[in-house]
Amino acid sequence: MGFSRSEIISLVLASIVLGVLPLRDPVTGYERERVVCPGKSTVWGPGLETNFVVPARWFYIQATDTNGENFTYSPGDKAFRVSISPTGGGRARVWVQKLDRQDGTFLVRYKMFDSYDGLKIEVFSGDEPVADSPYLLPGRVYHENCYCPQQDHQKWEADMQCPSAFPQIERDLEIFPKINLNRLSKEAVDRFGTHHSLCHYTVKDNKIHRKCHGQHTGFKMFMDATLHSITRKVRIPDIEFFVNLGDWPLEKRQVKDGPLPILSWCGSEETRDIVMPTYDLTESTLETMGRVSLDMLSVQGNTGPRWVNKTEQALWRGRDSRRERLNLVDLGRKYPDLIDAALTNFFFFRDEEAKYGPKVQHISFFDFFKYKYQLNIDGTVAAYRLPYLLAGDSAVFKHESVYYEHFYSDLEPYVHYIPFRKDLTDLVPKIRWAKRNDDDARQIAENGREYARKNLLANSIFCYYERLFREYASRQVDQPQVREGMEEVPQPTETACRLCDRIDNKHDNRDEL
Repeated sequence: MGFSRSEIISLVLASIVLGVLPLRDPVTGYERERVVCPGKSTVWGPGLETNFVVPARWFYIQATDTNGENFTYSPGDKAFRVSISPTGGGRARVWVQKLDRQDGTFLVRYKMFDSYDGLKIEVFSGDEPVADSPYLLPGRVYHENCYCPQQDHQKWEADMQCPSAFPQIERDLEIFPKINLNRLSKEAVDRFGTHHSLCHYTVKDNKIHRKCHGQHTGFKMFMDATLHSITRKVRIPDIEFFVNLGDWPLEKRQVKDGPLPILSWCGSEETRDIVMPTYDLTESTLETMGRVSLDMLSVQGNTGPRWVNKTEQALWRGRDSRRERLNLVDLGRKYPDLIDAALTNFFFFRDEEAKYGPKVQHISFFDFFKYKYQLNIDGTVAAYRLPYLLAGDSAVFKHESVYYEHFYSDLEPYVHYIPFRKDLTDLVPKIRWAKRNDDDARQIAENGREYARKNLLANSIFCYYERLFREYASRQVDQPQVREGMEEVPQPTETACRLCDRIDNKHDNRDEL
């Protein structure tokens, strides 16, 4: 008894749906049991929005199969391709990178080198458009170096998807209900200007002025670049403040003794400094797809083997900037099956190199994620690598510390990281616990990763600075002044923007392109 043509077609379709027959991959043309379905895959993210202006914009692609099931592993690096062009036709000066996150999703980041009247983003799988592609960014799409500040800070915060509050800012400023700028401008220099390094900044009419004090003021370039980038994006209030350029927080006065509001890249339980995102994290934000290779986006495409294939050891590499780091090397020698720790440079303890050396070669940060466990241990202050470790795909063990970065108070032990004591006495038992409780350790790794990928990307960093400046400015009791000896720090010459419609260019001293 034979089958009719319609019955044969029905059987074939049923077999395809049930996965009995292979499907043809639209990218390779080969037959495979599971392939990406362009129409069921999804595309989303802030890089699809016109006014989301950061050094490198980004969005995501989720690979989904013909049954509507999301891939949880890589469908292959060539599963998707992306094209970006002006909506009016022609070619865009845009650099595009597609990062395979090895979990069924891709992070697509792109750096613009010019501004455009509209952009079109097309995502393909083979020759088929993915999801709702093409995605149109209407209106003026500004690039990072375009000086075109949004005048309405509330609109800017909405465009940048800023959170409603930053608890750390509120805590830091709580002890400074009123900021007397005349007192600050004199006392800060008297107390810290000789034996420390700091810069006195005034931003007035969105233009930056500064005067630095101390011998080693080279780190002013980080704060200059930060202020340049922020003021290109949004108009900030007139503000006058001091930035500590050193590693250690400065203000040790108790609240009752009238501490000064000093902005620092690191805080501590023993000081009253106002914390900003570190210069390291900020620079990697500003230089994404630029001078740096390690940033909060690139790390997502370089997380090493899948969890089950990672080496089941704790890894650490670094310099000798704290005694506990030397002790960690000792611990690694006693427990080589648990800890792989070595020093890459000797500076603080050169006389002990024979004992704790030899120093080893640097390894790529991305190679850290070949290991299941990462050790974050203090250096001179907090170890500034923590954001990148969290954003990877390993469980992070964090050193007990009096020092903190701007986001530490958001983190919970045994939720986002595994804590260990300052003297390292419980580190070995903690690693053994992680090995015995692999599912728990993996969940902690995933929690830390999701926190970092949600809260430590470029928009969060810019939002933090803008909110800090605005809240600080609201506490000033006198008008910010361009003080004697201050010099203007002008925007780089390439920041002129011929398309900007937010400012009156007739009253702006920047030349058009």
